[in-house]
Amino acid sequence: EARRQRRLLLVVVCVALLLDNMLYMVIVPIIPDYIAAMRGDGGPSAPAGGNESAGGGNRSLLPARYPPAAGGNEDVQIGVLFASKAMLQLLVNPLSGTLIDRVGYEAPLLAGLAVMFLSTATFAFAENYATLFAARSLQGLGSAFADTAGIALIADRYAEEPARSRALGTALACISFGSLAAPPFGGFLYQFVGKRVPFLVLACVCLLDGLLLLALAPPCAAGARANMPVGTPIHRLMVDPYIAVVAGALATCNIPLAFLEPTIANWMKESMGAREWEVGLTWLPAFFPHVLGVYVTVRLAAAYPHLQWFYGALGMAIIGASSCLVPACRNFGQVIIPLCGICFGIALVDTALLPTLAFLVDVRHVSVYGSVYAIADISYSVAYALGPIVAGQIVHTMGFAQLNLGMGLANVLYAPVLLFLKNVCQMKPSHSERNILLEEGPKGLYDTIKMEERKG
Repeated sequence: EARRQRRLLLVVVCVALLLDNMLYMVIVPIIPDYIAAMRGDGGPSAPAGGNESAGGGNRSLLPARYPPAAGGNEDVQIGVLFASKAMLQLLVNPLSGTLIDRVGYEAPLLAGLAVMFLSTATFAFAENYATLFAARSLQGLGSAFADTAGIALIADRYAEEPARSRALGTALACISFGSLAAPPFGGFLYQFVGKRVPFLVLACVCLLDGLLLLALAPPCAAGARANMPVGTPIHRLMVDPYIAVVAGALATCNIPLAFLEPTIANWMKESMGAREWEVGLTWLPAFFPHVLGVYVTVRLAAAYPHLQWFYGALGMAIIGASSCLVPACRNFGQVIIPLCGICFGIALVDTALLPTLAFLVDVRHVSVYGSVYAIADISYSVAYALGPIVAGQIVHTMGFAQLNLGMGLANVLYAPVLLFLKNVCQMKPSHSERNILLEEGPKGLYDTIKMEERKG
């Protein structure tokens, strides 16, 4: 029964992550028409939108929809709109991580799903830019709770390896699929059914996911939380050098993806004369190497768990090399290859280092995971908050090639830093905390001393 329940909870978390990333990306083919309609240039039939981007999987479609003469203000609005989610998530995550450690995982996850439902419904009925901005920011608030609590819940329920790596790998695959499927899903429904339908469908799925969570683990019935230890404060986790190394790796490896998405479309049109369908399908093939990277890392981690740091370092090296190859591409087919390499490397880093964060908490702190995965979410948010705003300015002042070379060099230089984790991955957690949780007596002098210290 417990095993079946944790599998269903994994489904709930995966659906929540899928919904969050679909809502994050579903507005790719829709926002241009929204902005065009708001400024009186027409509705869904305006050339800025819908059908042409229905096959896309790339946020960079948005700035490319506006002519340079009239696009300055709109580009700024769109950049701020996309960055608002990550910026609010960045501000809320320290608070959400602390709250999750205090009240458990189920209640914040349910609250996050409720806020995401409200955000999705707001998107459906938005009629002006202010409402869109509020809905986008509201999604960031929901994500700060749902994403962090969901990943922490997986780490808590799948405490043993390699099951933890497999479960987190499944969650990462759902994130990737949500980002890929959302733009064509939103573009098709928006073009042929109406602008509200994509959001209403996502809102219904979000509501069903929340109801399933209520049936599986009602927050009001989570009395077992009272017997759990108090988690380590997030400020102490942030100064832990090992956790800081992992957080830095997560932020650095996601910078190429976050910075390329808003800039690569314009570069492809200017440098190789790419057509709309080529721009729209740029990221589509990258989903498959991402899933392959997750699968390979999970299998390697099961066979050689002490080499997690090496898989992360290898992933960062692949990301660095792939980023440097992007400016050398001369046609659509060539661009696909380094983008697949970037996504494959990101899968290696994420799949290797997310379980490592839980392991570090187990061996160096208290096995409560809300704050540590809030730190991971902060790392992602830093990259995606800067991407829509900073990347375009860097390209304008320094050039697209210099942007890619800088991102590639940053990843290659950071890869050796993960050697710092080599010895930590070979440590074994103490059983003193488990004895306390099970209310068993300490076994051995070391466990007795640690238990007395914790009680004191």
